Amino acid sequence: MAGQPNLEQLLEAGVHFGHQTRRWNPKMRRFIFAERNGIHIIDLQKTLRQIELAQKLVREVVMRGENVLFVCTKRQLAQIVQAEADRSGAMHVTERWLGGLLTNFQTVKKQLRKLKDLEAGSEAGGEFENYTKKEQLMMRRERDKLSKNLSGIKNLTRIPGLMFVIDSKKERIAVEEANKLGIPLVAIVDTNADPDLINVPIAGNDDAIRSVELITKAIADAIIEARREAPAPSAQDEGDETFSSDRGFEAAAGGDDDKKRRRRPRRRRAKPEAIAARLKTGEAGEDAAVEGGDVAEGADEAGEE
Repeated sequence: MAGQPNLEQLLEAGVHFGHQTRRWNPKMRRFIFAERNGIHIIDLQKTLRQIELAQKLVREVVMRGENVLFVCTKRQLAQIVQAEADRSGAMHVTERWLGGLLTNFQTVKKQLRKLKDLEAGSEAGGEFENYTKKEQLMMRRERDKLSKNLSGIKNLTRIPGLMFVIDSKKERIAVEEANKLGIPLVAIVDTNADPDLINVPIAGNDDAIRSVELITKAIADAIIEARREAPAPSAQDEGDETFSSDRGFEAAAGGDDDKKRRRRPRRRRAKPEAIAARLKTGEAGEDAAVEGGDVAEGADEAGEE
């Protein structure tokens, strides 16, 4: 697969260096190769295998037409992750993970809409020119504040199909939200983290710049390759289906299934007068039927005689 690093590249980037032995998580035992000078050494053969699994999962998600979200709020690594996310066309959160970003996504969508409106108003010839200087200053401050935290997910219209996290222990809130919503997780997991919380944990050094850059580049290359091979949606398909964040893909209005999807008519509440009139009509009909039966029986008896 394109973008697959080899063992020498991982070794040169320092991916094998873990944390001190006293800071380890026993669940990472299966990824640890040895101990040197009080530091755990990660088994790079297993790291390579996990990178392959991660690329395969990323490829499947992108081929389905879903987005990938990169998460890294470490200052020394944020620019690298942002650059790779932009290169591959993925979303990214590199400034700060806002609590409830995924679990309270309806509110976040309102903030994203507000950010787009503020950006459109601040452009040359926008609506900002109709306000006073003080009001313009306040709106620009609000725009800058929203852009700082939400610029990487500005075009995110629904919950992502996969999250790629650097340092799963530091980004524990993001990991918890993804697990709560059932979003698949790929993460760089150091020897002090819990790999059981991640769908595809990539054991590696999550502090070194070269280590994170190498692994992030491999994930970004997998996204680019999958986008290149993904079938382009035809105009007919786009017209036949519409996407809803709650119900998924549905047939467009006017299709063959339109009759099946029609809303059931609203049940009308019966009026007491109508119920009483119907009951009276029913009783009268029963009496007439009984009388008709008696007459028929009399006629039969007369015929027999």
